[in-house]
Amino acid sequence: MPTTFAAPPVVDARRWPGLDHVPTSPKARLAAPVADALFRRAAAGLHIRIEMPGGVVVGGGAQDPTAPTMIVHRPRDFAARVGESGLIGFGEAYMAGDWDAPDLTAALSVFAEHMATLIPAPLQRLRSLYVPKPPGSETNTTSNTRSNISRHYDLSNELFELFLDETMTYSSALFADATTSLADAQRAKIDRLLDAAGVTAGSRVLEIGTGWGELAIRAAERGATVRSVTLSTEQLELACKRIDAAGWSDSVQVDLLDYRLVDGEYDAVVSVEMIEAVGHQFWGTYFRTIDSVLAPGGRVAIQAITMPHDRMVATRNTYTWVHKYIFPGGFLPSVHAIDTVTERETSLRVRERFSMGDHYARTLRAWDEKFAENLEDVHLLGFDPTFARMWHFYLCYSEAGFDTGYLDVHQIVLDRRSDR
Repeated sequence: MPTTFAAPPVVDARRWPGLDHVPTSPKARLAAPVADALFRRAAAGLHIRIEMPGGVVVGGGAQDPTAPTMIVHRPRDFAARVGESGLIGFGEAYMAGDWDAPDLTAALSVFAEHMATLIPAPLQRLRSLYVPKPPGSETNTTSNTRSNISRHYDLSNELFELFLDETMTYSSALFADATTSLADAQRAKIDRLLDAAGVTAGSRVLEIGTGWGELAIRAAERGATVRSVTLSTEQLELACKRIDAAGWSDSVQVDLLDYRLVDGEYDAVVSVEMIEAVGHQFWGTYFRTIDSVLAPGGRVAIQAITMPHDRMVATRNTYTWVHKYIFPGGFLPSVHAIDTVTERETSLRVRERFSMGDHYARTLRAWDEKFAENLEDVHLLGFDPTFARMWHFYLCYSEAGFDTGYLDVHQIVLDRRSDR
């Protein structure tokens, strides 16, 4: 069921510097009226109700009480944040409680479906002059990547345990039907990937991005030997405990290691939703590394979140709300980019692509519902109401992307033509 998260009565300035007050810079003062006008203009062409204070309702769905609804509590503050920081400000305004939505995913889906046309074309050409660029400190060099990973994956194993299923799998599941449990759907996703990589008894497997160890465990159950690398100390600790508890410590080695430093030779390389953390500047390095350690006749199977190629090109130098608050240094590839990079820089070639974006929408919905159910325990871990709203926005924002098809997720199989 849709969940409305209570607005934080006061944003803690120590935890959320800059979010505790409404921006008053010259840029914000000048841009706020423009942001308000552009927002109302965009909403007028969308099937959404925008409820303002005093009973004012705007938007293309204003006369339809069943339309997805956005409730703007503080229009001036909302406009100032959006004027100051664009889409970053849009997300920050939600975190601060300037606006809300009875069904946040439904409201965000309306915007996601028209993402490319929300801003008039003449203004889009000025994007590079207005939208901030990613800070150099978040570029995924070997000196920065561990910090980027830590900011998300080292938040707290206990936090992730509150909304993930028993497999502790933090990526899209693959549901057989409407009755499939999330845990079974996660196992099915992993098994399909291992099948695609040809993992059987005796296989030497490299996993790039350990997560909390479920894939390594299932590969070991097939009789494979596994080397898994991660840059998250929290994930490494719990993954090793889970692997040991399952009885596979002799078959699985987990290293705190950058993928660029991996050596050895492997019959199969698997990587689940890790390429998103590589950064577009290093996609070539990522695939060249895989190419260099793949044994003759070996196969690669990755799971990758993707976006349309034209949007990828338009946004690859843009700093976003997701970068600032959720995944610093991350960037989503397009399927065309993966094809191009592997063909230009490696001997690997894409042999199979399997799209499963609708399964990710369902996965995210399950995570958000469980997060809401366990909200009291989230707070007991020390995460405040602003964090809870941020996390809810992240999960719903992502679900909206997959619901509308703006985002997709693929299982992609690669091998070498010369080995066939």
